[in-house]
Amino acid sequence: MFDVETKDCTALSDAELADMADIVADGPAGLDIGLLSKQRDEWVLITQARHQGRLMGFSFCTLERIGGTPCVLWGLVSVKRCAQRTAILDALRADQFRKAVLAFPDEDVLVATRLREPGGFAAFNGLVDICPRPGYKVSGEERAWSRRLAKRFGADGRVDDRSFIVRGDSSPCPVFDYEPASDDEVDLEVETVMTALDQGRRDVLIAFGWAMSEGLASGFRL
Repeated sequence: MFDVETKDCTALSDAELADMADIVADGPAGLDIGLLSKQRDEWVLITQARHQGRLMGFSFCTLERIGGTPCVLWGLVSVKRCAQRTAILDALRADQFRKAVLAFPDEDVLVATRLREPGGFAAFNGLVDICPRPGYKVSGEERAWSRRLAKRFGADGRVDDRSFIVRGDSSPCPVFDYEPASDDEVDLEVETVMTALDQGRRDVLIAFGWAMSEGLASGFRL
């Protein structure tokens, strides 16, 4: 149904950036083409999903090791608000997880991103040990991961390692911009971990989960 391609960000054209800007304009994250242009320089890979030549969603990402741990890091991600949004997200994730299998065969992989809305937790469907999560007290190692990821995302020293909230500076921040088609798809308990975000200050939540090696090959379809 969708044509999905992952390529180096250096191969991203201005016309493609303009298509991306049309998608993010529909969302509440306050993103624009200026921020998109910066992502081209800051990230390694870009995955795009198209239907009949029309861009439906995209994801900036990188596959790397942090302290020896294999990671899939998502930067700015946005999925068009349409009836097919679940399938679009599924296609983006599947292609990037397929590359993770090739890069990190037979290894469990940490998957991380930044969120402003609870719907973004759909990124972690099928993953385990998701942090933060309702009613769970994070461990010392998980708190350490929040600090490592904050540093990698350029927010060193601005994260609360108990809540995983990064204090904003009122500037737009690249996030995983995904809005489920129905409110029923959002776990009301998950919303509780987002309540302390200062939306006016543009706080974001660092979140991560683990993709087990046996599940990576399937792409963890939604």
